[in-house]
Amino acid sequence: MLESLQSLDQTIFLALNALHTPYLDSFMYIFTGKLVWIPLYASILYVLCRNFNPRMAIFTAIMFALLILIADQTCSSILRPIFERPRPSRNPEIADIVHLVNGRRGGKFGFPSCHAANTFALACFTMLLFKNRAVTTFFMLWAIVTCYTRIYVGVHYPGDLLFGTAVGFAAGFITYGIYRFSLRVNGIASVLHYQENRALVKRPRNMTHTSVIIYTGLLTIACFAIYCIWWRTN
Repeated sequence: MLESLQSLDQTIFLALNALHTPYLDSFMYIFTGKLVWIPLYASILYVLCRNFNPRMAIFTAIMFALLILIADQTCSSILRPIFERPRPSRNPEIADIVHLVNGRRGGKFGFPSCHAANTFALACFTMLLFKNRAVTTFFMLWAIVTCYTRIYVGVHYPGDLLFGTAVGFAAGFITYGIYRFSLRVNGIASVLHYQENRALVKRPRNMTHTSVIIYTGLLTIACFAIYCIWWRTN
């Protein structure tokens, strides 16, 4: 059964990885990197600062950092050493036919995917925090595209991404649970002046400026897409 699943996983990976063009090589390489996240994180911090008092904004931002820490370290430090599944780019059976971008093969093991865990953890946490359909849809689509880039650049099987997605959702729910539990602790709530923002936490649909997150993400994608065109022509 396990061998059949691994064979199917490999077949799907090779089919998807084979769909490439010079332009997409440039775009996917940039989109799968870390710089693309900086404007998005900045926009989230902006929205927090516009809606919450300074202490609550900082505390919520810390929860975002905790979220990524849980998702990332669960995959990289706990699960990967247990499963030790080589990336497709490191699998001697198919390594020679895997399409790589800029020769990057990634680390030795790739199950589960940290990128999938991190992006879906963020999507899950923002879904619970903002309870805004547009924001949730945007982050879910962003996470899906991010996962596809990992197949495209040749460093993850679909199974790596599916399991990473599960880890991400678990991290999102756990972190949000910690967040809400902490706000119920009188000492913490008092320090954070939580009473000032209690209504927004309980009814987050009343938060303002959330569309900034979506516009920032779309503008970031557009800028990188244009940059890739310039990059390919110079």
